[in-house]
Amino acid sequence: MSDTTADLVRLSKRMSELGLCSRREADEWIAKGWVKVDGEVVSELGSKVRPDQKIKIDRKAKDQQNERVTIILNKPLGYVSGQAEDGHEPARVLITPRNRWIDDPSPRRFNPSQLKSLVPAGRLDINSTGLLVLTQDGRIAKTIIGENSSVEKEYIVRVAMADGRPNSEFPPAKLALLNHGLELDGKPLEKAEVSWLNEDQLKFVLREGRNRQIRRMCDLVGLKVLALKRVRVGSVRLGKLPVGKWRYLEDGESFSGPAPKRGATGRPALSAPRRPQNLKPRKPNFRKTRDQ
Repeated sequence: MSDTTADLVRLSKRMSELGLCSRREADEWIAKGWVKVDGEVVSELGSKVRPDQKIKIDRKAKDQQNERVTIILNKPLGYVSGQAEDGHEPARVLITPRNRWIDDPSPRRFNPSQLKSLVPAGRLDINSTGLLVLTQDGRIAKTIIGENSSVEKEYIVRVAMADGRPNSEFPPAKLALLNHGLELDGKPLEKAEVSWLNEDQLKFVLREGRNRQIRRMCDLVGLKVLALKRVRVGSVRLGKLPVGKWRYLEDGESFSGPAPKRGATGRPALSAPRRPQNLKPRKPNFRKTRDQ
């Protein structure tokens, strides 16, 4: 390959593309002399490489990366995912030894240093609950919310028709629109998987993350969201994790793996959208908290 300007890319970008680390981590490692290109140490920020050149990182960088944690939190109502805003606390304040799930299988010990650079990989708004991923690992953040990410996110959404009619009268054509055919901010949405779990609740499976996407989708078809809970990101499920508690991501878990075959309720996942029947309403699948 010819060594032309068109062939060259920033070393940090190339390292991120290869899944070695985030760009921020790459710049840190380059500055510390922990990166070799074709056997030569490269320590100048902004250095460029050809895509065919061999990149190797020092053992110190790998050890540092292995110390970084990813945490699964069952976010309650009333907390924001990122920085504190409008008087509401960020969800990360819940990451304390006292709030760790007693049944967390991880042998890892909590250390306050694990809170440094711990950021949400995908947000839940203040009125939403469920699985929130907090990570120090740029690779995981990129997997979940990177520009080309297609990781599935699954939600249970309790809804009511905005005009007061029973959900059993919700038109099948509008359910089809929730699956495909809507647009937000002038841009078409990717295909989703939306189906009824019971008379009160819809299951949403999305592969993109627009701002307040589910609530806005429901508004477009005449539905009002009463409660929204995320139960899965990739192959990682919320499971039995109690509200307000957290656990470490296990060594064998992966956000990029295949989706579990079972639905969020423990029953086989529904294969096609269905219209709710005139059955006795079931108790909503949302835990009560002091915030509700």
